Amino acid sequence: MKVLMICTEKLPMPPIRGGAIQTYIAGILPYLKQSHDITVLGISDPELPDEETINGVSYVRVPGKILELYKEGVVRYLESNQFDLIHIFNRPRLVLPVRNVAPEAKITLSMHNDMFNAEKIDPIEANAVLNEVSSIVTVSDYVGNVIQNLYPQAVGKVHTVYSGVDTEQFLPGSHPNMKEIRQDIRQAHGLENKTVILYAGRLSRNKGVDRLIGALPELSQKYKDLALVIVGSKWFSQDAVTDYIAYVRALAKKVPIPVVTTGFVAPSEIQNWFAAADLFVCTSIWPEPLARVHYEAMAAGLPIVTTARGGNAEVIQLRENGLVVENPEDPGQFVEKITEVLSNKAMMKRMGERGRELALSHYKWNRVASEVLTVWEQAKQTVVSVGTAETPMELTASQPKSAETISFITDRVDKPTEKQVKAKNQKTKKKRITTANQKAVEKPATIKNQKAVEKPATIKNQKAVEKPATIKNQKAVEKPATIKNQKAVEKPATIKNQKVVEKPATVENQKAMENKKQVAGLTRANLDELIIAHQMLMRARNKKNNKSNGTMNGSANRNNRNRELLNMLLREWGKNA
Repeated sequence: MKVLMICTEKLPMPPIRGGAIQTYIAGILPYLKQSHDITVLGISDPELPDEETINGVSYVRVPGKILELYKEGVVRYLESNQFDLIHIFNRPRLVLPVRNVAPEAKITLSMHNDMFNAEKIDPIEANAVLNEVSSIVTVSDYVGNVIQNLYPQAVGKVHTVYSGVDTEQFLPGSHPNMKEIRQDIRQAHGLENKTVILYAGRLSRNKGVDRLIGALPELSQKYKDLALVIVGSKWFSQDAVTDYIAYVRALAKKVPIPVVTTGFVAPSEIQNWFAAADLFVCTSIWPEPLARVHYEAMAAGLPIVTTARGGNAEVIQLRENGLVVENPEDPGQFVEKITEVLSNKAMMKRMGERGRELALSHYKWNRVASEVLTVWEQAKQTVVSVGTAETPMELTASQPKSAETISFITDRVDKPTEKQVKAKNQKTKKKRITTANQKAVEKPATIKNQKAVEKPATIKNQKAVEKPATIKNQKAVEKPATIKNQKAVEKPATIKNQKVVEKPATVENQKAMENKKQVAGLTRANLDELIIAHQMLMRARNKKNNKSNGTMNGSANRNNRNRELLNMLLREWGKNA
């Protein structure tokens, strides 16, 4: 197949500036290219040409850093290049724009983070995305479960493919290739004869390395030979000092053991620090999808202490290759788990050896590539169909959408349809006859007025409004003689009762009835255009709101109504599929 792999807009490919996703792609490319014609689309970088071929893989680069800018470059490229399968990494918001210009391609989505949460993607768009993709590859069960819990229709499309590591790059410190490197690093930083604890990762509050530093005073009382190495920076390849980094360094100066902070370390050299260490600790306090440093620590033969957040613990076999801290907010729990490792040298050695075994048997890149290839083959056989049980709300995307089509759908969403006008006129008509009906309600004994009360709507709407055949409604209609109901019927002049008489349906039910009428006028084939139109309208609303200091206006309210209609559309189709 001719395959396009679309990276994120943050870091370039190959991973000259690091990045877990970029490292993942680079690791599996040597195996994927043996079976398919691969093009990698990523962001431009001053050190890289806009186009080149490396070891049989084509690289194309467009402006990035900002998703909207990157999306434009991706779309422009796809307008003049066709592919059988497009694999998008960690950016579900690229799926619909890609589908519009690549209607025949199969789309696979790799998820490395919680990008389907409502604050990351509008639920309407998320539903459409999930219906467009043939499969979803996740880096942990945790990430897959988050998606499936939010959107049950994703069940059956999600495949966990654990990441991998280059076991020839990351080697134990005792390996002949690493002995001298280990000795040089430890000597250069005053770490000789020390038991070195290693942290490697970005320095941010949700990574929690300050909790590990908080555990050092108590640990230092038990073990006099301890040292801590903190490898990492604010962001990949960036060594700027943030408030948090300054805070971490200030804490480090107060502890009674040596603490080495390296700043950013290039991907080509990071393995040296793993070889120089004796124990690896991951301190994440946020729901980490599954940090790839776990694989690197295993390959380097280091026992692991990690946290029970997100997917981290999925690669830990308790007391075989590591231990798990249940509450990483508490430095005392790091004290407990690190003490358990350091106090049993035999277990510590055994955990390091077992980690290396797992890296060699389970977490090499050839295994990752093999599982991705299997997903691609399954995607190749997938037929995107409309309204099947397996894909209850599948979109039709047989041709790209023209400006005229989008304009038409925008009009359909933004302007009232014939049925909307009819519903509005009917509502107006009801208000005009309120006085007449009120009199009829006050005098229910006459046959003429009784008909007026019982038939306030057209024959078509009568079923929806009256439904007297049901037991519940029959009681409400046929038993006005009770004292309680009689008061409600005979005294409609009060403000409260007048509302009941004039508006026989609640506002909520009335909106639901109008929604159903409007949904009936739309088809499945319009959904992707509706999504685009909705996004256009919401952007227009946001711009207008910003100019008016956030105040809502008629247009904004109308757009909220459009959003409500689209949600209704999705719900109705889900029920009828």
